[in-house]
Amino acid sequence: MVHKCDTPDSRVAEIASRQHGVVTLRQLEGVGITRSAAAKRARKGQLHRIHHGVYAVGHHALGLHGRWMAAVLACGEGAVLSHISAAVLWKRLRPIDGPVHVSIPTQQSRRSRRGIHLHRCPSLAQHRGPTLVTQRDRIPVTTVPRTIEDLRGAVAPYLVRRAIRQAEFMGLRLDGLETNRTRSDLEEEFLRLCRLHGLPAPEVNAKVGRWEVDFLWRAQRLAVEIDSFTYHRGSIAFQDDRARDLDLRGEGFAVHRFSERQLEEEPGRVVGDVARALLSR
Repeated sequence: MVHKCDTPDSRVAEIASRQHGVVTLRQLEGVGITRSAAAKRARKGQLHRIHHGVYAVGHHALGLHGRWMAAVLACGEGAVLSHISAAVLWKRLRPIDGPVHVSIPTQQSRRSRRGIHLHRCPSLAQHRGPTLVTQRDRIPVTTVPRTIEDLRGAVAPYLVRRAIRQAEFMGLRLDGLETNRTRSDLEEEFLRLCRLHGLPAPEVNAKVGRWEVDFLWRAQRLAVEIDSFTYHRGSIAFQDDRARDLDLRGEGFAVHRFSERQLEEEPGRVVGDVARALLSR
């Protein structure tokens, strides 16, 4: 005997609860809701069409996970979240506006869908397994190494480096994908900002007593240090940085420190702080 609460709509609700609030037309049909019945529910506001053949249940205000799940379901069997969207799901990047990125394991043409950036990746079928595809929060997704590999060429290089650093910080070893941001990269970026905003050129890697300073305006007695994960991590580096700052202040230098992330994400604030310091010295 079927329990009175075991209705098609209750089964739809159960499926949606496992899929971040979305269901497919095939799943609706699987519990006994025909296409015409689904259309009727959509007119009544019980279902909300997100993509062709994919509906949100009860409301259309989906969060990120719901949007990601809807996009994957819309792209058919074997589809997985990938590229930027996968990096955000893995918490390797912060959310970025734009379409949901989905990869499918084929080169065959598949209908594009609004709000979805479709990537055709036959390698996902040829080498499908835990090295390329997994699940996170019940959403099919490319693994972290594959996600970072996909980011190359798809986003700015600094975002790739950020994703790699975040993976390393969380204890994941990425053989062959380690961050390659060099000290000279940071120096060149900082000098480019100085030129762009008309700041006087500093000395680079200048000696002050026993210390080497990243950037130095000797006449203004101003030193700037850029703290990167690669060159300023560990207890010895931490202690050396503090000893350097104390000695420089003892010589009358102001010391301003910025993180690599600040240089990448807030260049205007970094340059503004340096400009004010130069004017006040």
